[in-house]
Amino acid sequence: MTDNTTIDTARLEQFMGQVVNDMAASMSVMMTDLGGKLGLYKAMAGAGPMTASDLAARTGTHERYVREWLNNQAAGAYVTYHPATDTYELPAEHAMVLAREDSPVFMANGFGTAASMWFGQERIFEAFRTGRGIGWHEQHRSLHLATEYFFRTGYRAHLTTQWIPALDGVEEKLRSGARVADVGCGHGASTIIMAQAYPDSRFFGFDYHDASIATATERAAEAGVAGRAQFAAASAKQYPRANYDLICFMDCLHDLGDPLGAAKHARQAIAPDGVVMLVEPNAGDTVADNLHPVGRLFYAASTAFCTPNSLSQEVGAALGAQAGEARLREIFREAGFRHFRQAARTPFNLILEARP
Repeated sequence: MTDNTTIDTARLEQFMGQVVNDMAASMSVMMTDLGGKLGLYKAMAGAGPMTASDLAARTGTHERYVREWLNNQAAGAYVTYHPATDTYELPAEHAMVLAREDSPVFMANGFGTAASMWFGQERIFEAFRTGRGIGWHEQHRSLHLATEYFFRTGYRAHLTTQWIPALDGVEEKLRSGARVADVGCGHGASTIIMAQAYPDSRFFGFDYHDASIATATERAAEAGVAGRAQFAAASAKQYPRANYDLICFMDCLHDLGDPLGAAKHARQAIAPDGVVMLVEPNAGDTVADNLHPVGRLFYAASTAFCTPNSLSQEVGAALGAQAGEARLREIFREAGFRHFRQAARTPFNLILEARP
């Protein structure tokens, strides 16, 4: 050392352990993504202890690669290793997260978001140096797919079972027949889930990204809801003003260059007794409130994806993924909404209700 700083050896060792753990976790993200895409977790789910050869045979993969992968998974406690029989087992609880796509906590397909950061690394470097933005259309397609998969789990579990019922009077309208705009719909996961749950209502998904709109249209046809879920390319300030009973911003307002302009457009597009449902990442109102694992996850995503997308658009407000309820309330009040409240909350999301 060339200065007079006193080093706390115990603290140094503790931090080194944290860094090694983070490095191991970051490299294992690819292993988890691989396990999901090759069907390794699904083959292990409910199967009890199995050898590497058994798993390779079930999945049509090579035993030597599978064994090394299993050892990585055992070291990370994703699977359990039984030394006496040289077998590996996926616990039922872990299968809910890694193998069961209908589970409310399924997350395996969302690991592609981390890989997308590496695909876009050069652009992110340049953005840091220049301050320029990176539009959603410039990101690798793996991000578009991983984002769909990551959020779809939460939407399936909560959107029509908890979030919409938590909005005053909204579910009744949807059951009797309402018009709904899903702004920033991406691949249409939320739009399609609502269309499946409320067949008497009509849903209109809007996104500026043409490729996402094309995918959403395909997803709606596959789900059998194309007649009541339609998609069109339009920005958050350009979609038709059609007296919507419900306007949704699903995990997207903070990504917009002009969130205030989007809120003002929603105020003009909504019916007099309509509701805006704003779903945003769960965040407190200060940085100190967000210094925990979920905050760490969202700040990373915000640095690589959300803030650059906002800075690529007009105004470039760059709210960031951890804007917090107070800042969002301020935006909607300025846009002309008189009523704003938190309707529900999950470990990952804030569900906010705004009314004219």
